[in-house]
Amino acid sequence: MKKTHSRKGPLIMGILNITPDSFSDGGKFMTLEEATKQAKKLIEEEADILDIGGESTGPNSKFVTEKEELSRVIPVIKAIREFSDIPISIDTYKANVALAAIQNGADMINDVTAMREDQKMADVVKKHRCPIIMMYSKDNSPRTTIKEKKYPNVMQTIKKFLEERIAYAKSKGIKRDQIILDPGMGQFISKIPHYSFEIIAKLQELEIFKKPILIGISRKSFLQEDLSLREEKAKTLSAIAYINGANIIRTHDVGKLRDYLNLICQ
Repeated sequence: MKKTHSRKGPLIMGILNITPDSFSDGGKFMTLEEATKQAKKLIEEEADILDIGGESTGPNSKFVTEKEELSRVIPVIKAIREFSDIPISIDTYKANVALAAIQNGADMINDVTAMREDQKMADVVKKHRCPIIMMYSKDNSPRTTIKEKKYPNVMQTIKKFLEERIAYAKSKGIKRDQIILDPGMGQFISKIPHYSFEIIAKLQELEIFKKPILIGISRKSFLQEDLSLREEKAKTLSAIAYINGANIIRTHDVGKLRDYLNLICQ
């Protein structure tokens, strides 16, 4: 993925959850006014991409119908397009939601199931030639679970999974330059925190795919601190992830991360 600015360092993807049950900001941006205000704030803090989601996929979150998800995200995408051309990512595993989002101004798709849940997703990606973010998850379902999954070799497992998903995308006519890879973090990997730290430390192993790498550390439970204290540790780990090869950092706190990265990426 090409940079949208001349700054050094990774692209920063600002998170905008229009959900009542996201683990850290659920219910804060449910109205169009609140969501639009937050989008403007993230843009002012120099986000490079906005990632807009209308359904939480964290542990114990609730399923959202396609109709409800569309009612949450489409008005916000339309509103943002009235004042900004910032790249917009739609965080969904539903092909019809992704399609509507692209048709109304979104630029890319962030699918936590890596196109496993909805078989029509690949058709949307191919037809609209948009980037697709494919993430590793220990669970086959979109909604992650709290399990102490153990790995003989966590990076080998992730690389095998991503290799299979890249092959699947290619078989569906998706070009290699459309693909962005996310190795997953936190509960998507395991309840055991060690694995998330290991992934960050060994992120360079994913360079074999020659694809942009996205990392989402922000406010994750594996940081093992109170929610209010997690972002400080996430900033440091995000910097390490960048040094080890991450091209995109997904975060709730764009301004704080931007200031921090500006210091180390001079």
